[in-house]
This record gives sequence, C-alpha cells and structure tokens, in this order.
Amino acid sequence: MKKLLILPLLLLIVAFAGCAAVDVTKTASGFYEPTDPNKVEILKTKPDRKFIELGTLTVTGFESSETAKMHNAIRAKAAPLGANAVILTEEGMTPAGFGSYKRWATGVAIRFL
Repeated sequence: MKKLLILPLLLLIVAFAGCAAVDVTKTASGFYEPTDPNKVEILKTKPDRKFIELGTLTVTGFESSETAKMHNAIRAKAAPLGANAVILTEEGMTPAGFGSYKRWATGVAIRFL
C-alpha cells in the first residue's frame, strides 16, 4: 500500500522538476519599442549610465549547469518590455530532490536613457 502512495508523489516530483519558468512584473508606465533579445545585456551591478526600471523578472527551475540557458530566458522576457539590460539582483540554487539542484535568479529589466 505504501508503494502505491509513493509512486504518485514521485511522478509529481519528476513532472515539476523539469519545469523552468520566468515571471515578469512590469513596473514602468508607458510602453517602449521591443528590443532584440540577443542584444539584452545581463549585468551583475548597476551600470554607470542613466536608466529607467521597466520591470522585475524572476526565473526558476533551470538545471545547475544551465546558466546560459537561464540568461537567454531572461533576455527573451525582458526584450518585449524594451529592455537594454537586466541587472541581476539575486542568484542561487535550491535543492530539487534526489541530490540535484535548480538555479534561480531575480533581476530588474532596464532601459538606458
């Protein structure tokens, strides 16, 4: 009987373990021309140039080795806001079960003035 209860739980863990997500919250008023995702910069610190904040982005669920894939997902979601860059404010890894970890990050999409 215990095996029957454990199997659905394991299936749920496996189903959700592979899911990556990017959440965007627009914070700026107005709309800007979308930018090319390939040109959106990923920054670790605030730039010296003047900028406005367009929104916040939160990404979760990427494999620990998928930093580039995670950054590309951030670029893809920031570009429609008109972002020139995303300043990563936090990054980390969270346990995903069975000794594996998932990468996460939060950042601010910005547009240079």
